[in-house]
Amino acid sequence: MICPSCEYEYVDGIKICPDCKTELITVDAFEGNLVNPSDWVILCTCKTDYEAQMLKSNLEGAEIETLILDQKDRNFPTDGDLTVIKVLVRKSDAETAVEITNDISEQSKNLEED
Repeated sequence: MICPSCEYEYVDGIKICPDCKTELITVDAFEGNLVNPSDWVILCTCKTDYEAQMLKSNLEGAEIETLILDQKDRNFPTDGDLTVIKVLVRKSDAETAVEITNDISEQSKNLEED
């Protein structure tokens, strides 16, 4: 058994993590839920964090798990913000995520025209 929060392993018979009080799960269940980079694709890039967060909220509302990869490099001396923010979804959800993203984009264009 393993704690999904602390990642400490315990002997059989222990049901609750004594440190954080989280219910323990089997090691197989824990390893089956690990994030593997090969399972994810880049849906899009955003210029600002709030755009990425709003898109993530919309996708998660459709039950599509979403990750945001913020690649701020403060070691590169320059004026302005050269941040690249990537929104990632599982490969299995990519087609639906693209449809949702396109719908959001289309709705935004229609609002701008009005």
